[in-house]
Amino acid sequence: MSAGREGKKGTQGAGQRDAPAVGSPGSSKVSPRRWWWRWCGRRPWRFLAVFAAVLLLASYLVCAAVLRRANALGRRCSAGWNPARPRLRIAMVSFSDERGVLGRSGYDFHDAGDIVDRRRPPSWSKILAIQRHLPDYDWVFWNDADSLVTNFSITLDSVLWTVIGDAKFDDLPDLILTEDFNGFNAGMFFVRRSRWSDGFLQTWWNQTDFIRFGSTKSGDNDALKYLIRELPAEERRRHVRVSPMQCLFNSYPWVFTWKSFYRLLRSPGSFWRGAYSDGDFMVHLAGLDDKREWVTKILNGT
Repeated sequence: MSAGREGKKGTQGAGQRDAPAVGSPGSSKVSPRRWWWRWCGRRPWRFLAVFAAVLLLASYLVCAAVLRRANALGRRCSAGWNPARPRLRIAMVSFSDERGVLGRSGYDFHDAGDIVDRRRPPSWSKILAIQRHLPDYDWVFWNDADSLVTNFSITLDSVLWTVIGDAKFDDLPDLILTEDFNGFNAGMFFVRRSRWSDGFLQTWWNQTDFIRFGSTKSGDNDALKYLIRELPAEERRRHVRVSPMQCLFNSYPWVFTWKSFYRLLRSPGSFWRGAYSDGDFMVHLAGLDDKREWVTKILNGT
């Protein structure tokens, strides 16, 4: 008898241990929704943490989708060209050998890898490369090695005339560049053959106080920003032109980080004007480590 009672008691105990606890999501007395609210209600920070994570993920997905489809959503970033305008002699200069790709654009391409001055960070030698080739062309278009032409239906002529507009020859600017959330960018820009350009390039090269070694910044971009900022207002208006849309020839792929998300909230307009979207002329992979992966994503449209 006692053994039977003990067996029965043990069976009941095992059943009680196996049964879901009252108040758990598996309990027949509490629905999953009610259990969720009870779980969050005991510690409100749980709900806030989950809500913040969901909101962050949703924000990333929305931002990435909207910026990637910016052109389809009405952003005006395409280059227009009046056929009546004369075709310009333009050279593309970079520290990469992309002749096979850029040859499709119909422009001369020069790999400046043989002109790097080893006494400075390599990016400073873009100035030397432009000085070498500028006498042979109307314009030189410098593009960093981590850039990629993504739309061959857009020409450098059309990009230039889109920025220049209907200006007469005597009113043409000598330096055309873009501006992002950090200011003027020295990764992609046009320089016109002129006496002013010769002097500006040499002055830029002479800014040795800005040279930096062993950091993510080499100093050439800071030197460029300083020189433009210090120009008299009339000289800057006459010789320097900033593209109203960064995406015209210097788009950045949008990458979600806390820093980029903060910048997006702080200056959404700059991201809208500069984020890479399908159909843009070029993409600039500035500051990205996995550049090959990004190239694959962009070329595959993912």
